[in-house]
Amino acid sequence: MTCPVCKKPTDPSYRPFCSRRCADVDLGRWLTGAYSVPGDAADPSDPAEAEDEAPSSPPRRH
Repeated sequence: MTCPVCKKPTDPSYRPFCSRRCADVDLGRWLTGAYSVPGDAADPSDPAEAEDEAPSSPPRRH
């Protein structure tokens, strides 16, 4: 097996990566949105989806 980031042989300590650096590069790609999991497109006119995205607690009053 080769590292999915740099294609070097993997290290059992960091599998499936070859090093901590490559593992961190991969994590960074997930966190910045470079990778994504495909799904259905959201319908902006669907009120049920808007409710799912609403905060679970009421906003604070100052």
